[in-house]
Amino acid sequence: MVDSLLRARGLNKQFRSGNEPVQVFRDLSLRLDEGDSLALTGRSGSGKSTLLNILCGLEKPDAGLVEVLGETFDSRKPEVPAKNEARWGNLRRQRIGVVFQEANLMPALSLLDNVRFRARLAGQSEEECQDWLERLGIGELADRFPDQVSGGQRQRAALAMVFAMKPALILADEPTGSLDRQTAEAVIGQLFELQARHGCGLILATHDPELAARCGRHLDLGHLSET
Repeated sequence: MVDSLLRARGLNKQFRSGNEPVQVFRDLSLRLDEGDSLALTGRSGSGKSTLLNILCGLEKPDAGLVEVLGETFDSRKPEVPAKNEARWGNLRRQRIGVVFQEANLMPALSLLDNVRFRARLAGQSEEECQDWLERLGIGELADRFPDQVSGGQRQRAALAMVFAMKPALILADEPTGSLDRQTAEAVIGQLFELQARHGCGLILATHDPELAARCGRHLDLGHLSET
């Protein structure tokens, strides 16, 4: 039995700028339970994208522990890198839906086939894939390839991919940044509807205070304060 979807403790991360270390965050901890939503806010460069990448295994912290969906990744314990990558890969394929700032679509597949492929990887039915594109306003573009549609349309297809996998946890990095206001509001409505329907957790990085306010809590990485 998993008592929380995600827990991070004592995360530290720094980069180097020339010869100087730049601390992104130090001793950062957070917890997300089933059905919870958390907005990550803060100025550009405060570490929102970095934190999301750590929480889905695309980047390693310098120190700290991440427990997600029953799996534990502890920087203090030496493990075979390939084993860790395999565990993270399985989580991203089947249980963690990641929405990047730029749509991550396979260029050789149509929009619909991208969504179908994602659903199959997660062990979900392909029956609703076309419906997700319809709900997001791009159903008529289902047979087009990524390079034949706009950036905003690609982003909506990427969101459809995540919705079709019915994940336990969604990590979204400025998911509506390339959308106009009206479309963004419709897409966010779908995102919160999915969360309510399936009880999944949501961590959302955003510069939009109105969007952050729709989440149950928010963590300001610029000041490392949670409300």
